[in-house]
Amino acid sequence: MNDAGVIISPCRIKGEPELPPAGLLLINPAEADAALNLAITKKSSRHYLFNSRLNVIPPLPPAASFFMAGPAVGAPMAVLALEKLIALGARRVIVYGWCGSLSTTVAVGDIILPTWAVSSEGTSGHYPVGSRPESSASNREVLAERLAGQGFRVHAGPVWTTDAPYRESVAQVKRLGAEGILGVDMEFGALAAAAAFRNIDITAVLLVSDELWSGTWKPGFRTREFKKKSRDILNFLVDFCGQQPMVP
Repeated sequence: MNDAGVIISPCRIKGEPELPPAGLLLINPAEADAALNLAITKKSSRHYLFNSRLNVIPPLPPAASFFMAGPAVGAPMAVLALEKLIALGARRVIVYGWCGSLSTTVAVGDIILPTWAVSSEGTSGHYPVGSRPESSASNREVLAERLAGQGFRVHAGPVWTTDAPYRESVAQVKRLGAEGILGVDMEFGALAAAAAFRNIDITAVLLVSDELWSGTWKPGFRTREFKKKSRDILNFLVDFCGQQPMVP
C-alpha cells in the first residue's frame, strides 16, 4: 500500500466507530434494506457511510460482533465504501450482490464465488498491485462448502466487471464465456483490486439474477422464487459472520 502523493487518504475521524474486523458489504438496495431490519432485531448501532448504511452488530455470545454496510452499487461507490470500512477497522469482508451468467453451465438462482476478474471498469486501475487480485481462497472454500450444504448450487471462477451493463455486446459475452468467464457484475474487479492494495481479505457471493450467454437477455430477478433465495442467502451470510469467524 502506498498513499504517497495522494491528496485525500481514507481515515477514521472523531466520533466514527471502530469496526470489528469481519463483516458484510451489501451491493443492492433490497438486501441493504433487509439487512437493516435484521440489524434492528440484533440491537445494532447505526452509523453514517456516505449514501449507504453501516450497522455494527454487538457481540451476543456465542455470536461474534460484525458489521453490515450498503448499498454500494457500481465500482466507484463500492470502493468508496470499502475504503472507509477499512479505515474503520475492517479486515475480512464478504461482498454480497447479483450477477449475470455468461456460461451455459450457470443458471439463474445459482451462486458464483468469484476468484478473479476481467475488469472493464475505471476504478481498479487506480489501485496498482504486483499480481492479479483474487478473492480469499480460504474463505471462498469455506463458503462454498457451507452454501452447498444449504442446498445452493455453487460455482467458483472468474467474472467480468463492467461499468456499462447497457453496453454489453453479444461478441463480448461469447468471447468471455468461451474463455471460461462465468459471470458479469459491476463491482468485484474493483473491490478485489482495492482489497489487495490495502492488504485485506475479500470474498464475494454473487447470486445469478439473469442470463446473457445465449445473446438474448433472460432476466430472472423478478420472480418470487428468486427474491426468496436472495433473502435466504442474506440470512445465511448474517449467521455465518456471527457464528463462525472468517478464516484469517
